[in-house]
Amino acid sequence: MKMENLIGHLKTITCHKYMVAKMCFRVGLYKQGLLHDMSKYMPIEFLVGVRYYANGKGSPNNIERKEKGYSAAWLHHKGRNRHHFEYWLDYSVDRKETHLVGSKIPKKYMVEMFIDRVCAGKVYNGDKFTTASVYDYYKHGIGRYLLHDESRRYLERLMKMYAVKGESYTLRYIRKDLKDNISKYE
Repeated sequence: MKMENLIGHLKTITCHKYMVAKMCFRVGLYKQGLLHDMSKYMPIEFLVGVRYYANGKGSPNNIERKEKGYSAAWLHHKGRNRHHFEYWLDYSVDRKETHLVGSKIPKKYMVEMFIDRVCAGKVYNGDKFTTASVYDYYKHGIGRYLLHDESRRYLERLMKMYAVKGESYTLRYIRKDLKDNISKYE
């Protein structure tokens, strides 16, 4: 284990976690802000992150995936963190559909998912990050196909709002939306 990998990975995940916490606090999700991505410090995820650390040039999970054919760290992570859409995949109860479908995700986890994407973009893109890059990155991923329709519409609304109106406006909107709809997601 290289010391520079250990330090680099620890800095990266801690910086990301701190940024997510600050943004979650701004919208009133204090518990989620504090607990966000705690599993990344567990050995099954942390050691993979150190071993495959690429100094911001690639995801350690993708490198593990290429080497092994799967990522044990990712399977662990997405199964414990409700802000990932993969956590919410389930079999359809419709007998005509015999595949996995996205379940409706409670709004507070949709907000954390949005914040996670913003902060990951800031950490991994640095000076190249723009408010539009969050939605641009999303458009090229599989998530838009597997999300429940209502969850997808909400996430896309937040990302588009962020791209056009900016961070302060979007976070004020989210804070009010969560407050106005608290019974719908608790």
